[in-house]
Amino acid sequence: MTTTELNAAASGRALTARGRGGRRSASERGRLSGWLFLLPALVFYGLFVLWPLFATVQYSFFDWDGYTTATPVGLGNYVRVLTDPQLISSVGHSFFLMIFFTIIPVVLGLVIAALIQEIRLKGLATTARTLLFLPQIIPGAAAAIAWVWMLSSTGAVNQLLSGIGLGGLTRAWLGDFTWALPAVGLIGLWLNLGFCTILLMAGIGKIDLAVYEAAKLDGAGFFQTFRSVTLPGLRQEIGVCVTMTMIAALASFDVVYMSTRGGPGTSTMVPGVQIFQLAFTESRVGLASALAIVLTVLIVVVIVPLQRLFQEK
Repeated sequence: MTTTELNAAASGRALTARGRGGRRSASERGRLSGWLFLLPALVFYGLFVLWPLFATVQYSFFDWDGYTTATPVGLGNYVRVLTDPQLISSVGHSFFLMIFFTIIPVVLGLVIAALIQEIRLKGLATTARTLLFLPQIIPGAAAAIAWVWMLSSTGAVNQLLSGIGLGGLTRAWLGDFTWALPAVGLIGLWLNLGFCTILLMAGIGKIDLAVYEAAKLDGAGFFQTFRSVTLPGLRQEIGVCVTMTMIAALASFDVVYMSTRGGPGTSTMVPGVQIFQLAFTESRVGLASALAIVLTVLIVVVIVPLQRLFQEK
């Protein structure tokens, strides 16, 4: 090769190297700018999620009232949480609330969404969505206060029962040791039914109408179509509903606190209210922290298998 050709080749290699270096530097700048945009969210997440979580884990190993010097107790608080009948019963109440927070709303939501799809009246669907979504814009605490009035001894529920000739069933629902927990569950059912129905209606909307038409041409009735077309098509939406409502049941606080505060006695006590009372009423911060960590682990143990179960195959 001549000297001119060698110089041209060297120049070409240099330009190629500079081009690659420029592309790498541009890519690095893009990644850096992405992290800079993400930095405020990471800071807030660290300050308001990770740091409180770390502090809660730390407090759980101490006997501390929040003011005086903390005394290390090792795993003593966790042993108390796992052996104290009252603390264990509060967790059991949360699992009972799943009937009203999860099972009934999901089942009713599926039925309502499928019926609206079967009728296919746009005006009816719009009205149903509006009515069902109304509870979602009401804070849980406000809804609990309204239901306290309706479930009182002279409230709307007892008046309705008396009006239809069932006056013998009237009672102060939230003050009854037997019926207080189901009454709290009824409030959760009212709050969660709209969320599940709206989400499931959206899921049905993404299923191709041709599939329903083909099922009808094959002679499938409502229940056969529901079982063979609707349910398989709503796998992910059902998973979201179950996950969100189960977390709401296990971590319930506002509805229970504003309606019964865990009473009468401890018949409606749930871990969220129990943690609040231990920490801010009884000044047992260490035990409250241990119960909070156990509740967090319990939620993860329950939810992770559900996520895998409802993953689309």
